[in-house]
Amino acid sequence: MQKKEPHQPVLLAEVIKYLAIDRDGIYIDATFGRGGHARQILQSLGDKGRLIAIDKDPAAVAYARQQWGHDRRFKIYQGSFKQIKAIAKIENVIAKVSGLLLDLGVSSPQLDQPERGFSFLRDGPLDMRMDPSVGISAAEWLVSATEKEIAQVLKDYGEERYAKRIARAIVEERKLKPIVTTVHLATVVKFAHPRWERHKHPATQTFQAIRIRINNELEDLKVCLEQSLEVLKLGGRLLVISFHSLEDRIVKRFIRQYTHETVELKKLPFMPAGWRPKLKNLGRGIKPNAYAINVNPRSRSAVLRIAEKIS
Repeated sequence: MQKKEPHQPVLLAEVIKYLAIDRDGIYIDATFGRGGHARQILQSLGDKGRLIAIDKDPAAVAYARQQWGHDRRFKIYQGSFKQIKAIAKIENVIAKVSGLLLDLGVSSPQLDQPERGFSFLRDGPLDMRMDPSVGISAAEWLVSATEKEIAQVLKDYGEERYAKRIARAIVEERKLKPIVTTVHLATVVKFAHPRWERHKHPATQTFQAIRIRINNELEDLKVCLEQSLEVLKLGGRLLVISFHSLEDRIVKRFIRQYTHETVELKKLPFMPAGWRPKLKNLGRGIKPNAYAINVNPRSRSAVLRIAEKIS
């Protein structure tokens, strides 16, 4: 019997390579998950190094404290990565951070636990909150959202071609029976969806869109990226792993904005400090190889982008 490969964090080797870890450096893992990347970062740090972790999920925070609560180099905060500046101030590491990692989207443990409501493959309560104590659940949102609002969310956050048709089906179904479980929603979407890609569940984009809306993921990402410029030190690196085009587009646009130098500015004899590019783009997006995808199929859509703070 062939031995099953252990779960591997997405693009782990590439993350460690491009973080270029200084043993005495300060690092932030702003999406701790279950600590796959954090574990390797800690193993690369010396006694004077530090790793600050952040996660919305109380289960992730509890796991982190159980695993590394005794390690004086490590500290975790429960919250959103949009709070990195506030957390960096508390830790007195503004403009001192050597590397910031964002591994976006939902974690494997969240997908694998039906009670969290993230997966359409396992029946459970339709929740989708990364922090179940904050905000409203997906089921609660579907009760109150208008057909137009649902369609807009599916279009904007799921890039769903049949957003209006699916939104109409959801509204018609909730008149008959509240949609409070994952399988119920997935079934409604499946019957409303006229066609879908082979080997891809028709509810994939709908679940993605509602999850992003419930957790305010894209707006939090924009805030975090802007704050990274203040948190990183000169030479510090920003690494972002995204899993769909919406996230990746935001990251690419951010890096392009702060690496851009116009032709007109290049002609100046002296460049004012405030006009200089703040970031250097370190190559094109990196994707997992075939072996990595085979070991962890959920990594197949991952893209890693890296930038270095230069001013």
